[in-house]
Amino acid sequence: MRFMVIIKANKDTEAGVMPSEQLLTEMGKFNEELVNAGVMLAGDGLHPSSKGARVKFSGDKTTVIDGPFTETKELIAGFWMWNVKSKEEAIEWVRRCPNPTGEESEIEIRQVFEASDFGDEFTPELREQEDRIRAKAAQQNS
Repeated sequence: MRFMVIIKANKDTEAGVMPSEQLLTEMGKFNEELVNAGVMLAGDGLHPSSKGARVKFSGDKTTVIDGPFTETKELIAGFWMWNVKSKEEAIEWVRRCPNPTGEESEIEIRQVFEASDFGDEFTPELREQEDRIRAKAAQQNS
């Protein structure tokens, strides 16, 4: 099962403070362990919310709100996409992770929906469309 592992932002990540060489080295080693174990599917750090935007939907209308966003503890500084056997395995991997900010920090683990989670609403035609889209995206990214 796939999990998104979300590194929460803090005031430093939102200020654009880059990780130290030591933290980059430790994270590189951890990422290498994840890849060697067949766990890591993807992962990246994110620029501060000041360089981002939100698009708010209200019925058919959209509103664009440029960053920065104020609730720092609810923002994301980076993520991984992992393939593990269980949430418990994901938790064990996160416990082995270097502290991503070097200070008090938080990592959130969220399971990714699979096609089977959507039940009958996800018709065979929609599944076929989803398979085509994923295959094309994988081809474009290879």
